[in-house]
Amino acid sequence: MLLVEVSLALLALFLGLTFPGAASHLFEHAELAVARLSRRRRLAVAVVGLSALGLRLALLPVLPIPNPVVHDEFSHLLLADTLAHGRLANPTHPMWIHFESFHINHKPTYASMYNPGPAIFMAAGQVIAGHPFWGVWFSAGVMCAAICWALQGWLPPFWALLGGLFAVIRLGTFSYWANSYRGGAVTAIGGALVLGALPRIKRRLRIRDSVLMGVGVAMLVSSRPYEGLFFCIPIAIALFAWMFKRNNPPLPLLLRRVLIPVGLLLCLTFAGMGYYFWRVTGNPFRPGYQINNETYGVYYFPWEKLRPTPQYHHLVMRNFYLGEANIGEYWSARAHPVRLLFFKSCALWLFYLGPALTLPLLLLALALPYGISYKDLGRKPRFLLIICGATCLAVALPACMIPAHYVAATTTTVYALVLLAMQRLRLWQRHSRRTGAFFVRAVVFICVLLFVMRAAAPVLGLQIAEPFVSWSWPRTPLAGRAPVVAQLSAYPGAHLVIVRYGPDHDPAFDWVYNDADIDNEKIVWARDMGAPENEELVRYFKGRHVWLLEPDDSLSLLPYGPDVAGASKLASSTNQNCDASRNLGGSGCHQR
Repeated sequence: MLLVEVSLALLALFLGLTFPGAASHLFEHAELAVARLSRRRRLAVAVVGLSALGLRLALLPVLPIPNPVVHDEFSHLLLADTLAHGRLANPTHPMWIHFESFHINHKPTYASMYNPGPAIFMAAGQVIAGHPFWGVWFSAGVMCAAICWALQGWLPPFWALLGGLFAVIRLGTFSYWANSYRGGAVTAIGGALVLGALPRIKRRLRIRDSVLMGVGVAMLVSSRPYEGLFFCIPIAIALFAWMFKRNNPPLPLLLRRVLIPVGLLLCLTFAGMGYYFWRVTGNPFRPGYQINNETYGVYYFPWEKLRPTPQYHHLVMRNFYLGEANIGEYWSARAHPVRLLFFKSCALWLFYLGPALTLPLLLLALALPYGISYKDLGRKPRFLLIICGATCLAVALPACMIPAHYVAATTTTVYALVLLAMQRLRLWQRHSRRTGAFFVRAVVFICVLLFVMRAAAPVLGLQIAEPFVSWSWPRTPLAGRAPVVAQLSAYPGAHLVIVRYGPDHDPAFDWVYNDADIDNEKIVWARDMGAPENEELVRYFKGRHVWLLEPDDSLSLLPYGPDVAGASKLASSTNQNCDASRNLGGSGCHQR
């Protein structure tokens, strides 16, 4: 798919320089329809949001509700389940050492290490619709609508609507923000509200815009506070610089309509987060992330010295935190910081832009007059570049690779820069021909064509292999876990599954995750700790069917205890399902 996008971009470059008038009449009709809709601003925002929700629903036959795969997802789901139970944290389980897992704290409470922003949406989906995915689905629709609304404050309505549709195509349907439980959409909503409120406050000085800015800051604090701080600093400086200019509204009016509403929301946000931290860690100034990093981590920034090796109770966790993927990144960041920065930049570029949205930025260099300077770009592009630069600085500092959702606050900013480039590029004429207009239309056409190809990929048998691009996030299954859950859920009684890994197990994929109320769950997952410790666990969960699972060998549930007949029956059923999966072209149920 990435190769297709590159090929289409190169083809568009060739056709634009040779046949810039091709199919112009077809695009003109579509542009008129978009222009008519864009003038009704509220309707345009609603259409964008509903389009994202409707398209994702329509894709359920080929892109079903995802199962969690990576560590972060299970941690966010634990927090969502905790909130759905009406709690902020759970008491430490007496057998917690068997349930220890990644990105989850067990002391002083059993809780996720993450802030609650994304989990609030997932908890709402779980309570209202029965599954946390529906919270993710709703947040993706709100994100696309918020991006369109924010762009309306920076660009003419036509371009703002086009940016909202880009968000639907590239973020709201196939990206991992809409198809996983890692977050991203919530942070992007927060960034859109903050950025979109700034020009509105300057123009109209309305309390509701100040409230929206405060809500946006609250969403950033509750999802990605570190990167959100870097994102908000330039905006706060710009707001205060405007407030204290000459001939601006009087200070009492600014206090009533800007400072007091935003300040009250900030106070409520920090008080709420302090209370959340207090319930999770016992200290209102100590987040769960800090507890987790101190318990299991050995570094965060490359200039830090490696901390003393923590006490790991399980080999898989030791291999993860001290393995090549983590310690190797640390030494690589210290020895080759430029190379790490290059890889981070490539990953973020692939997700947010890709070849299609990079095309107008590159072509603008041809359209601009020779010798143009940074000051000639205009105030809006310069300010947006400063915001992007500040946020990218935040993710450039850590020693590890950064997923795209870490800088999700800048989503609207990036789209605004692309659309400003397209707006200016559209006016470019080469040899008295509207070359720039062709390139703008080509970018839109490429994005739509890629969306159609991605939607048809499962039907056509196309393999989607690129893990970084926004419009094609492949869901690598945690081999066999979902079938095992389904089998055990259908089997009578409650179950305890003891997981034993092989020596070459990949710690990036783990099986041992539990929900908030461990004792009352139908299926409890635990780590193998040897016969004496396992027997203690079995005695605690007396009355449950106990199984031994070795995912690195073969996915067969073996009896761990006296329930041999039931275990054999379930193991046979599970293996038949695995065989059927292989016969249908699936990967079966083997871990590797």
